[in-house]
Formats: sequence, structure tokens, C-alpha cells
Amino acid sequence: MRYYHLPAFAGVEALRLDARDTPAPGPRDVLVRMRAWSLNYRDLLIAEGRYGRGMKQDVVPLSDGAGEVVATGSEVTRWKPGDRVMSVFMPGWLSGPATDTRVFAALGGTVDGVLAEYVTFDQDALVATPSHLDHAEAATLPCAAVTAWHALVTQGGLAAGQSVLTLGSGGVSVFALQFAVLAGAEVVVTSGSTAKRERLLAMGAVEAVDYTRNPHWGRHVYELTGGGVDHVIEVGGAGTLPQSVRAVRTGGRVSVIGVLSRGSGLDPAPLLRKAVTVQGMQVGSRDTFEAMARTVALHRVRPVVDRAFPFSEAGAAYRHLASGAHFGKVVIVAD
Repeated sequence: MRYYHLPAFAGVEALRLDARDTPAPGPRDVLVRMRAWSLNYRDLLIAEGRYGRGMKQDVVPLSDGAGEVVATGSEVTRWKPGDRVMSVFMPGWLSGPATDTRVFAALGGTVDGVLAEYVTFDQDALVATPSHLDHAEAATLPCAAVTAWHALVTQGGLAAGQSVLTLGSGGVSVFALQFAVLAGAEVVVTSGSTAKRERLLAMGAVEAVDYTRNPHWGRHVYELTGGGVDHVIEVGGAGTLPQSVRAVRTGGRVSVIGVLSRGSGLDPAPLLRKAVTVQGMQVGSRDTFEAMARTVALHRVRPVVDRAFPFSEAGAAYRHLASGAHFGKVVIVAD
């Protein structure tokens, strides 16, 4: 079988395609023929050696994938050959709150990921694919969709009539828009692209703010919403966090998810004055993933796939994501 690995954390050009024997499942393992994969910004950081310490040397990259079960170990009870499944981002986090033990092993980072034609998983580290999704759509769910759901629903308690601010048009932000609209919330979005703002409005956003024309967009959103939004899905990091705090209402919530932009830090005074809850977000447990997947299936939510690249051109998928030109998720499909 073919697989990719990173012999060095030296950027996308270090990505190598090789071949090895197809793994055999152990007693509790499930062998999955992978059909599709999706990329996250985290994967770029890992490839470039900028994600932090503890990354596995020569790691097989990517956390997000979907496929079908082809074989099971003797003790497996959850799956059978032919089942369509998706990977769990942190295989050790099945339920409950995040702990050091539960979140340590994240696919494609501290342990090998899924960018291979066949992958073995512990039977507990998979979630059933909603029947209306194809493999490429399903592959977008394990990280971005679970993170958006965890932030808004599991931790945020999103309710109809509330307001949400999302930043940009990457995977987490687009999923957050979809889930918020589904819940009956009003969503304000930001983007520097006219075309992307139009697409976000067509998906249900009530306002789209051009951050290039409104560099103080936090104040603009605060005034636009008559006192700030209930939730902010903060994917920018240090460079955007101060504006997100300005945009949120007194007593509101900012879910810190991404590190896309640099900045000089955050003055704690607005946090105190506005009694804002700022929470760093991990992706979420398998239970959270399953709850989100049930909702996706019930309402037949369709993930937004920007572009699909063949497995043999995985490097091109990385470069497309790095360009920032995408809307939604960048995926890789079996060829």
C-alpha cells in the first residue's frame, strides 16, 4: 500500500510518498481502506515544524479521513466489513472533559495519522459516516466540524435567537455558520473577499463585514449588533483576539480555536470590564463527534468542499490550503 510520511519537519516539500505492507488488524483493531482525507491548518504547522514539541519523528500526517472497514480483529464488536467510518481526532478521548491523558495522542502529530491507503484503528476510535455523505464530505468532519460543534453547542450552549460571529471562510468558520444557522442563531461573518462574503451571506449569514475596509471590525460588529454578539468563533489567534473581545457582548463567550495571525497580546481590562468567558478549545471527544454526526445526518447537512486533489498529488493540496484561497475544506481523494 502507499502512504505519506514526513522524514523531516521542513515544510510541504519534505512530504514523501512510499510503499509498505498493508497492516494486519490486532484483536481490537479495525482495518480501514481510506477513501478520502481532509487538511487542517494544523497540518501545515506540523509539516513546517511549528506546531510545538512532542511530534512523532517521521510521522504519517493528517488527522481527518474516511473510508470503509475491510477487516476486523477477533475482539471487535462495534464494526463489520463494509461499514463506512470516519477517524476520531484524538483516539483516547472518548467522553468527558479534556485531560492530559485523553488529548495527548492526536492523529498526525504525536502519533501516526491517516494519510495512507489502509489504516488500522482501535475499534473505539471510529465514528459511523452519515449515510447521505460521500467519503470526501465525511473526511471533513473529524476536526473542523467537531471543533465548531464543541465550541458552539457542547461548551457554548447555543440557543435560537442568539448571535454568533465567525471569522473568515475556513473549515471551522464555515461549519460554525452552518450549525448556528441550523440552531436559529443570527450569524455575522468577516472576510476580506467580496466573493467569499457573498457566499457566506448565501449560506445564511445576516451580515458580512469586510475587515480590510473596517480594520476596527470588532467595534463595528459591536455597534452593528446593538451591544455585541453572544459567541465568537475566534480562529485568528493573537492578531484578531483583541477585536473579537471588542465584538462580544458583556457576559458573552469567545472560543479560541486558531492561530492564523500574529499579534502583540491582549489587554485583560476589556475581559474584566465585560465579564467575558474566553476558552481555549480542543477538538472534542468521540461522544461529541457522534452527537454532531447525528445532527448532520438528521438535517442532511452538506459540508462545503472547496477542492479535491488525488492522493498522488497530496502536496498540491497542502499548497492550496497554504494559499488561503480556499472556501471551506480542502480534501484529498483516493486515486
